[in-house]
Amino acid sequence: PGLPASMEITWTTINETEESTVEYGLGLTALFRARTTDFLWTGSEGREIHIHGVTLTVLRPASAYVYHCGSEAGWSDVLSFTALNESASWGSRFAIYGDMGNENPHIYDLILNFISTNTVYYADNGRIGDEFMRQIQSIAVYVPYMTYCTLHTYEIYLFLDYGVDLIFKRYEWLKKDLEIKLGNRAECLWITTMGHRSMYSSNNNKDDTCYLSVCLSALAQVRLGRNDTKPAAPGLEDVLFSYQLLKCLFPGLDLELWAQEHTYERLWTVYGYKVTKAPVHVITGSTVRARSRAAISVGAISNPRDWSAFCNTDNGHTCMHVHNTTHLYLEQVSDDQYGKVINSIWVVKEKHGFSAWF
Repeated sequence: PGLPASMEITWTTINETEESTVEYGLGLTALFRARTTDFLWTGSEGREIHIHGVTLTVLRPASAYVYHCGSEAGWSDVLSFTALNESASWGSRFAIYGDMGNENPHIYDLILNFISTNTVYYADNGRIGDEFMRQIQSIAVYVPYMTYCTLHTYEIYLFLDYGVDLIFKRYEWLKKDLEIKLGNRAECLWITTMGHRSMYSSNNNKDDTCYLSVCLSALAQVRLGRNDTKPAAPGLEDVLFSYQLLKCLFPGLDLELWAQEHTYERLWTVYGYKVTKAPVHVITGSTVRARSRAAISVGAISNPRDWSAFCNTDNGHTCMHVHNTTHLYLEQVSDDQYGKVINSIWVVKEKHGFSAWF
């Protein structure tokens, strides 16, 4: 949930329960109890799903906890998780993928999943979502599993059914959050973002350099904003790129992770379609359904763009290992080639923040 020394537990029931509780602790002999906040989802058939969630706080960093959730009417199995290590020098491991993948959860500290939630969670009145959650349960009950709200749900630059207010609210929140993080680089040494629809992609037949005149492509809307709304909606590239000091702009982020495109593509440090001092972009959307394979552009492979360092259409997933305060390692693993590492990169920074660019 973004709070230090905390962990969020979420589960669902088909029936309403009189009580929803998580019992947890460092061992089975001394358990604490935490009350949940419940949410009711109702599909078009009137099918109800009760979603229970609780945030466990004041956890001991890097310590193993056991827990189970439910009530006296029925409990889950006894499960476990490890609270996140809060040391700035801690080396953490991440598994990152677009739609789905099969991984051994115990070698990772965090799972990042750019899932198209509309096609997964809500299809067939939530039954597909139920099956999906059952499939990932062997991972998600042990390792923090973070998803991103994607294209098919409420990706706000493209989904304006609720107006444009959300665009501006997120923009202002993002600016404020980045200002805090960028102003505290002693503790926030590596700054990474995750989003669904990428700003750049070799799969797109046209780039968005014509945006200011006629082009309103989806890539342009995320990168540069929208000029067809009132007021015009700001884009994200400048706010993600810029760290302002003495009226000069320097890259503030280290890494930007994206999905949507059903390929793996690693870009050079790019800003405004030019290779320059900028964050590294990685598109990791290649763990996809079979129906998407035929639609992938072969041009991204045979005729790569100048700002594209590597592109591949194999099904696969990305692994990220933050080794220490200066070294971050990324590799792309091909599931089609039985776990072969097909691309890797070290991001090395002896200094962080704007001073790294001098």
